[in-house]
Amino acid sequence: MTYRPMSGPGGELPPGPFPVSPTDGGDSSDPAAGAGAVPAAPLPAELAGPARTLFGDRLPLAEAYAELLAGPGVVRGLIGPRETPRIWDRHLLNCAVVAELIPSGSSVVDVGSGAGLPGIVLAIARPDLAIMLVEPLARRAVFLAEVVTALELGDSVTVLRARAEEIPAAWRRTGRNSDRRTASDRRLSVPHGSEPGSPAHPGGSVEPESVPVELSDLPAELCVPADIVTARAVAPLDRLAGWCLPLTAPGGRLLALKGATAADEVANAATAVRRLGGSQPVVQQCGMGIVEPPTTVVEIVRERVVGAARESAPRSTAGRRSKPRR
Repeated sequence: MTYRPMSGPGGELPPGPFPVSPTDGGDSSDPAAGAGAVPAAPLPAELAGPARTLFGDRLPLAEAYAELLAGPGVVRGLIGPRETPRIWDRHLLNCAVVAELIPSGSSVVDVGSGAGLPGIVLAIARPDLAIMLVEPLARRAVFLAEVVTALELGDSVTVLRARAEEIPAAWRRTGRNSDRRTASDRRLSVPHGSEPGSPAHPGGSVEPESVPVELSDLPAELCVPADIVTARAVAPLDRLAGWCLPLTAPGGRLLALKGATAADEVANAATAVRRLGGSQPVVQQCGMGIVEPPTTVVEIVRERVVGAARESAPRSTAGRRSKPRR
């Protein structure tokens, strides 16, 4: 699969559809088009073993996602051009190992999903998860929705265009369905119609699956705190906990992908995290013996409900969770 940049009026990039293969409308005058085209982000031979371990029979799906990141993701500014050679080790495998911290059948909210890291990667590696990608910027949210459609992940992934801090109040307004669903029961819900700039088929009709859900249109059955909330390179830990813990069910966990300074962040933010209802942050190393270096994750359990979220927090039915402390 190859990609060619496309431009609209005034040189602006259109929202989609982004995959353009040599057989579906590429420039036939280009002698390089067609068979033998080199992938934009090939899987390095030395990483093939870890990739097979982490993605299993869904590795072709991960390879397709790598191409979307290296092609449209770069063209649209979601991934820097210099990141293309490092997509597999720095991004895909780095995110995929976090799956070892997530129990089977969990609901996951990925805050500040951006290009889909780690949310899309987790959806590929773990089809048992029900994942909501939260992204406030429209162009990123549209990209995510297009990726979900292109990779046929809509049975387990929802794209929500919203700020994380706006979600709890919207949940309280919308109400909740207390029945927690597994990924196999969940289907992508999107509003009918679209805004200007939504992705469309070449013929001009909009694909509903490629339209991000607006917060005002989020179905009530999706207005429930998650078992797991993830975030990668979003904000310092104290601020991140303020955004993410209210989206986490009591007893659930925030998994924040961090770098080499994680221990320093934990030391500086521990008091604020406790004040927000979180446990003492713990630094975990994921992917030991699979990726080098391993991925550093700060894990925080939501031990209690504080503030305005107290009145709306549902009592979890999962036996592994503790009762909210009043």
